[in-house]
Amino acid sequence: MNTHIVRSYDEELKYLGNRLAAMGGHAERMVDQSVLALVNADAGLARKVIADDAFLDDAQREVDDKAIVLIAKRQPMADDLREVIGAIRIAADLERVGDLGKNIAKRVVAVTEGRQPLSLFRGLQALAELALTQLKDVLDVYASRSVAKLALMRDRDDQIDAMYTSLFRELLTYMMEDTRNITPCTHLLFCAKNIERIGDHATNIAETVYYVVTGEQMPIDRPKQDKSHNVVFKDDAG
Repeated sequence: MNTHIVRSYDEELKYLGNRLAAMGGHAERMVDQSVLALVNADAGLARKVIADDAFLDDAQREVDDKAIVLIAKRQPMADDLREVIGAIRIAADLERVGDLGKNIAKRVVAVTEGRQPLSLFRGLQALAELALTQLKDVLDVYASRSVAKLALMRDRDDQIDAMYTSLFRELLTYMMEDTRNITPCTHLLFCAKNIERIGDHATNIAETVYYVVTGEQMPIDRPKQDKSHNVVFKDDAG
């Protein structure tokens, strides 16, 4: 980040970065706690996650307002303008991560009314750990500006997509084995999809950080979708 003659200008840019760091840490906790609530059938923790989403909503609005005022007052150019626009984009992605965590928490009661095999919860936990690692790493890159690490994050996004597709297949199989599993497993499918989308938002942030630091767009060479639409069972295909 550049140093400016007007000290308050630097402080305004630093303030945006600090707010994004706070949003990132809060979003990580929400997702982690929502999955923990799901695994442990903890309705109280789920309610806490749902209530915590208000912080991210307010923080995003604050970042947007501060960024608009900064643009109007300072008329930033080049690196500074990318910094401000990047802050707006990253705040939007982090707010969506919070929404996805809240959506998982909302399904806790429906899923835990009938206990599901531990393997399904282990699959969700593994998927969440991978997505949260992705989110934490990209926020670390934003703080350090070490964009060399961003290429590895695209590879991890492919891993998240592959793990989600595998879990999608496993849940469908379980639903076909017993119709009583359809309702809880449908909720788990939505939870898994929410976690997969968190990985996508982390990758979006990586692309924004790359643009902020380098002034260039990352090459568009990654598929932004899972392969669950290709899952076909023999009974369906016959």
